[in-house]
Amino acid sequence: MENGGKLDRMDVRILRTLSGDGRISWRDLAERIGLSLTPTLRRVKRLENDGYIEGYTAILNEEKIAGRISVFVFVTLERQAEATMSAFEAAVEKLPHVVSCYMMTGRSDYLLRVVVRDLDHYQVVLGELTRITDVAHIQSSFALKAVVQRPSVPI
Repeated sequence: MENGGKLDRMDVRILRTLSGDGRISWRDLAERIGLSLTPTLRRVKRLENDGYIEGYTAILNEEKIAGRISVFVFVTLERQAEATMSAFEAAVEKLPHVVSCYMMTGRSDYLLRVVVRDLDHYQVVLGELTRITDVAHIQSSFALKAVVQRPSVPI
């Protein structure tokens, strides 16, 4: 970035505004942050090019689309060889109800968040997970309620 890779006050205002309303018009964005349209567009383009803005998306209602139960699934593999982990990751990517998957340190190799309609639906997803080669152990924790869910990281 022009300023040594640091975000200035205007950049932060742009990012905060867009994280709250990605559909805001460019003219409204410029007005809200207090710049004219051309410098605003230039800054947004720079933020996109520098990777601060990766894209624009809609926040969908998970409950209406996929189900209301979030299950956090801890998965331990038989071995942590690169080929085993790559195969697991490829298999998990194909499971539509796995909404996120993280490689972990600590008590398990991976942490998945799965969204399902009900317990019967989770049993089907669990069956899919157990059929993945080299899965040694699965532990599931059901979320009772979401306490904090933010659309983006703090800016």
